[in-house]
Amino acid sequence: MPLTSQTDPPAHEACALIEDGLTADHVISIVGHCTVTYDGRTQSTLGPGDRVVLCKPDGTLLIHQPTGRKPVNWQPPGGTHETALVDEDVLVRSRRESPPEVVEVRFSEVAQVSSYPLTDEQDLELVGSEDDLRQHILADPSLLEPGFEPRATERETSAGPVDIYGVDTENTPVIVELKRRRVGPDAVGQLARYVTAAERERTDKIVRGILVAPSVTDRARRELDEQDLEFVSLEPADSSPTTATLDDFGETTGEKDSG
Repeated sequence: MPLTSQTDPPAHEACALIEDGLTADHVISIVGHCTVTYDGRTQSTLGPGDRVVLCKPDGTLLIHQPTGRKPVNWQPPGGTHETALVDEDVLVRSRRESPPEVVEVRFSEVAQVSSYPLTDEQDLELVGSEDDLRQHILADPSLLEPGFEPRATERETSAGPVDIYGVDTENTPVIVELKRRRVGPDAVGQLARYVTAAERERTDKIVRGILVAPSVTDRARRELDEQDLEFVSLEPADSSPTTATLDDFGETTGEKDSG
């Protein structure tokens, strides 16, 4: 992968390298001291600071500060990039036509400019999804608790479909809500709504609710206790040795329990 890069380039050389990269549909990264202005649906200004700017050939613009995961300013795909010298500063402009939006990044100092002819035609293969977690439990229901018997997946309730519906050793209905990452109170509230909806349908029985996730926040743990809901810590399996279905338990996906 050929790479063109300059460290501490003069403004005119930095501008020329950016221009060449944009013309060649390269990914451009610029590190330097800059200000940022945005004009579009609203207006904003970001004062001078050290930042990393990425220009992608599909029109995406990302502006990152030294800390944090999300860009502080950005443009989605579909725009155009251009560069120019303005009073010895390097100006990078990203423009969209619909809706009309312009982001201007003005570098008073450029520490590094790099131009990459990147190629990537692969799609993301998601590992550790909620479906992996579901299959993990269907393949071995005892991971939830000894004697747990799944009866349906995506079982409809008035509050929406539940991930897994089953019964415990006492034939008590169990609602299982699956989350593949650490969760907070929102997940507890979602599970509580499902349990309430299921109890309206099954007025003859108490319905248990179990939240399954790698971990929960302290606040979520307190709310689980307050609402008499349960938690099981379980990571999605990277790969399941077998793929289980509800046919293994005498039920089919989405079928309601008759007992």
